[in-house]
Amino acid sequence: MCAQGRPEETEYGARIFAGEVSDAYLQKAGVQRGYTIVIWRGRHVAEPTELSAEEAAAYWRELLDVGRALEQHLQPVKMNYELLGNSLPHLHTHVMPRYADDPRPGWPFPHPDEEPPPIEETAFRQDVEALRNILS
Repeated sequence: MCAQGRPEETEYGARIFAGEVSDAYLQKAGVQRGYTIVIWRGRHVAEPTELSAEEAAAYWRELLDVGRALEQHLQPVKMNYELLGNSLPHLHTHVMPRYADDPRPGWPFPHPDEEPPPIEETAFRQDVEALRNILS
């Protein structure tokens, strides 16, 4: 993630937010509508505990701004925020809108073992545009 820079789009997602300390990418894979990853773009850290108080405040503020935009646009019943990093040790947060009809309401979201097909392109681009407008 450090070497990636701050691209507008990757093979995995489109950037919907470019903040002072983070970028947010709406994911292309059809895991769940609105699935977004917020990536820390400061110096390399693997854990949020490595951030200074000022860095942490900036990261969480931007992360919550993204979560609020997803709530406004998609109207989920709940939002999940997951800090994992087991396979990719760079600070990032999986932001997952939860819906009443999702695969396991009331439980952690069941990520598939294999990459699901992408979200339909037109719907994906409409969500990207709407979220960019909310976050700008």
